[in-house]
Amino acid sequence: MMDELPRYFASLYQREEDPYGLRTRWYEQRKREVLLAALPQARFRHGYEPGCGAAELTVRLAERCDALLAADFDAAACAVARRRTAHLPNVRVEVQDLPGQWPADARFDLVVLCEVGYFLSREALALLVQRLKASLTDDGTVVCCDWKPDFDRRQLPTDAMHALMHDALQ
Repeated sequence: MMDELPRYFASLYQREEDPYGLRTRWYEQRKREVLLAALPQARFRHGYEPGCGAAELTVRLAERCDALLAADFDAAACAVARRRTAHLPNVRVEVQDLPGQWPADARFDLVVLCEVGYFLSREALALLVQRLKASLTDDGTVVCCDWKPDFDRRQLPTDAMHALMHDALQ
């Protein structure tokens, strides 16, 4: 299943720049607004958004972060994200494959995992959480925002993934 994901996402971004309708779907717009409203402070020093996709959330997070690292494992998605954020000097976009390419020695006071964790196996999620904990500042915030209904490509149910994240971050 994990070997299929790169091909799956590559095919999505080859067909169109915004395959999930992040710019146009009301659900996606509302999800962004709710996520941003839930952040516990107005400003963050250094944010990280792995799985940035077409960068619609990235653009809005950039308004709240002094520096923001946005990443995705799909090169085409990163190309879209770079174009979408080219006017934002506080945003850097990198191709990264989680959890193995978590930024070494980085410290974040905001990490946003939006529609990412359930694509990982339990083992990969456990490694991601280890790396997340090592890079999170003492006053850091972690946000997980995920689709609840089942779908073919998921490795873990959302509730199980959130429980694992919550327990590991306590």
